[in-house]
Parts: sequence; C-alpha cells; structure tokens
Amino acid sequence: MSTDDGVMGTNDDAASCKRYAVDKGYWSDPFISSMVPKSSTKKAPEISRGYYARVISTQLLVEKFLRLTQCNSQVVNLGAGFDTLFWKLHQAGLVPKSFVEIDFEQVTTRKCHFIKSKQQLLQALSGEDSDIMMNKAELHSANYHLVSANLRNIGALESKLSASGIDRALPTLFLSECVLVYIEVDTTEKLIKWIADSFPTSFFINYEQVNMTDAFGQVMIENLKARDCVLSGVSACSSLTTQMNRFLNNGWTGGDALDMSVVYRYIPQEDVHRMERLELLDERELLDQLLRHYCLVWAYKDISNIGLHTISLS
Repeated sequence: MSTDDGVMGTNDDAASCKRYAVDKGYWSDPFISSMVPKSSTKKAPEISRGYYARVISTQLLVEKFLRLTQCNSQVVNLGAGFDTLFWKLHQAGLVPKSFVEIDFEQVTTRKCHFIKSKQQLLQALSGEDSDIMMNKAELHSANYHLVSANLRNIGALESKLSASGIDRALPTLFLSECVLVYIEVDTTEKLIKWIADSFPTSFFINYEQVNMTDAFGQVMIENLKARDCVLSGVSACSSLTTQMNRFLNNGWTGGDALDMSVVYRYIPQEDVHRMERLELLDERELLDQLLRHYCLVWAYKDISNIGLHTISLS
C-alpha cells in the first residue's frame, strides 16, 4: 500500500509544477501564488505543457457542467490538494451552490492556513450574509467547504459531505486528479459505486495515468515507488477501456475516455499555439509519450435527464 506521506508529497510536486508554469505564462492563475511558493527549480517544457493540457481540459469540462446546470449544482473535488479551481470559478462568475474540497488532514490544515492568511483567498468566501466557520483543518462558508477525510473510508466521507450541506438531489460533479491510482481498485470501485448510487444526477471527471503496462509506464511506476508512492490502483490504468469500465460496471450510464495526446488537440488551438511559443521543445517525442500515459475520463448518471451526456471537450 502506498504510504499516505508519499502521496501527500505528490501534492507539493504538482503544486510547484503548476506555479512554475503559471509564472512562465502557460495559463492565468492569480491565486496560486497565495498557496504555493515560487519554484526555484527549472521545469522541463514538456512537463509544463502536460500540466497546461490537464488544467485547461478539466476546467473546460467543469465550466460546461456549471453552465448546463446554471450553477444550480455542486462540485466535490476529491483529493483537492492546493487546487485553486474554486477561486478561478468565482472570478469567472461560475460559483455552484456548494463547492467541497476533500483531502488528508495534513493537507487541509495547510490550505486552511493559506486561506486564513491571504485576503485574496478569504474575500472570495465572504458574502453579505455568509459566516465563515473554520478550525485548524476545516472550513465552511456559504458556497465553499474544505474538509478532511480519507477516501478509503466512505462512511467518513459521507459524514463530511453531510456536514458540508451536500444535497444529493442536486446535480453534482465529482473531480479527481491523480488520486484514485493511489487507492486499491476494489476500494475505488466501491467509492465510484457509492457516488453513483447516492447522487442520481452526477458527473465524474477523472484525470489519471493510462497505458501503464508498457516500458514507459513501468518506468513511471518504479520512479514513484522510489519516492514511497506505490500505485495501488494501477491495474485500472492499463488502458482507456479499463479506465472507462470501472465507471460503466459500477452504476454509471456513459461517458468517454481520451488519452491526453487526443485531449491536447481538443483544447482551443489558438491558445495552444500561444502556449507553445513560450518555450522551445527539444524532445517532442517525450511530450507525446507523457501525453499518451495520462488520460481524461468522464462519466455521467442522469436520472433527471438534464443533458449531462452532451458535455464533452468537442
């Protein structure tokens, strides 16, 4: 089993890579500097391009969901880390009725500290009639909730969502980025099934590794293992089919799975061309390999027939 300390370390790595890419101009995020210190280590251009594709594509899907539901909906970010999506949505005028972030207590404690100490972050949570309740590791406001839970414990997760005022009748989007791969497959399948059973109108976005059985994938696995990060759920990352089937076999109606080399072509190309001019890329082949070993999967269950099947990158 992957040690949780090792997994939490990947949050810091991802946050540092995002901050570096934002500072380079890959995409705009005026909030990340309030949570993540400036990186002194140069990152390879293919890493920044990979994060660009990840951030832009997931945000595109989230925004389509919020526009479809006219923000009369909820977002639950599983293993949110130092993600700034809530603040970017607030800036864009796309705030759902409830936005819940969940992570280990050690991570939420640090994020609570950042939010409390940075006016730029705190003021987005404040409204005329919005009281903010917070302790060392958790925070509750009118639209935003930050809570700690271990995703292996569905009972604890359910309790924390209830404490955040989650309404199971509302359309709810679940977001997971490189999270499920650290949890045993049978446990994640129970989680995925519980969400489908509990939220009849729901949409799930999962960004994660794929094609992990080839030589490049095995090197990725070994590199993470050396950092005390065992990919306990990697068998679900064998192919796009295995990625999609764990949703289709556990209560979800439909969806799609694309590797990031395909996703890269769906992102608005005018912005891609702007981004690609920021840094020269020596090894296009390495970027292609990286993109082929990550994927974006989305699944829906739409009892209310509000049109969740229409959400896609195209």
